[in-house]
Amino acid sequence: MSEAPAPAPTTGSVAPPVTVRHSRTGRDMIISLVVLLIPLALIVGIFRLRGGEDVVVVDAAPAIAQARAANLFPVLAPQGLGTGWRPVSAEFQIADGRGTLRVGYLTPSGGAVQLVESNEDAASMFPRELGDQVRPQGEVTVNGRAWRSSTVRGDELAVVDSSNDRTVIVVGRATIDELTALAAALR
Repeated sequence: MSEAPAPAPTTGSVAPPVTVRHSRTGRDMIISLVVLLIPLALIVGIFRLRGGEDVVVVDAAPAIAQARAANLFPVLAPQGLGTGWRPVSAEFQIADGRGTLRVGYLTPSGGAVQLVESNEDAASMFPRELGDQVRPQGEVTVNGRAWRSSTVRGDELAVVDSSNDRTVIVVGRATIDELTALAAALR
């Protein structure tokens, strides 16, 4: 007798995996981004309304008084600067019989300038205060006196007066009008 063929083993048919397509669209992605960006925009807005970085205004009078008390050179101080000028640093230093007064200001337009007065020899003072690449721009008249104008340290401007046993430098990132306004206020 012949044997009946054995039934083929069943492997249990496995259905191919069904790919589930999520119904996420570009619109859903945009909504998700908006939900994330709204709190970020609020935080930035609050920071800006608060004024951003707080500027610490200093009283320059003690440094100016100290420079005058040292009696090393005739010290000038700004008188009657318009609104918007804010002193942010002030110091007077003495070394080897030479005094240097430095007062830093923020200008009304948001620029930054520094007033430097010293009895130091101008030839040794200029490279340190103005850098190595001084490009003369001519003269400007301040209160009837000629001051030298230059572009220094890349793109900064400077006006300089070397007379009366002292050198006065007004230098920084501001317009020439703001530099000469500060120079004109010196008394």
